[in-house]
Amino acid sequence: MLSWMAWTWPTGLFFIGLFTAMAIITVIEIRKPGTSERKGALGLTTTRGDRLFLTMLGSAYIFLAWLGIMGEPLWAPLGLSLAWGVFCFWKV
Repeated sequence: MLSWMAWTWPTGLFFIGLFTAMAIITVIEIRKPGTSERKGALGLTTTRGDRLFLTMLGSAYIFLAWLGIMGEPLWAPLGLSLAWGVFCFWKV
């Protein structure tokens, strides 16, 4: 059924995490609509969705740069990506 893509546990966990994050942001936005706009450290006015997008985009670049420069293992870029996510939701 899903033979068109090489599904592995890390791939599955990535997509589960991605859709879980989007579901949480959706539920929060439904409960408290429009309360998340703020001007952050970069001078941008962002919403929760914008901050989630910046977190995911930045994390992808962190992992790609790490793979290109250092290779494996990927525990260090995971920590950097989590720190980037905390920064994005706290200061951006």
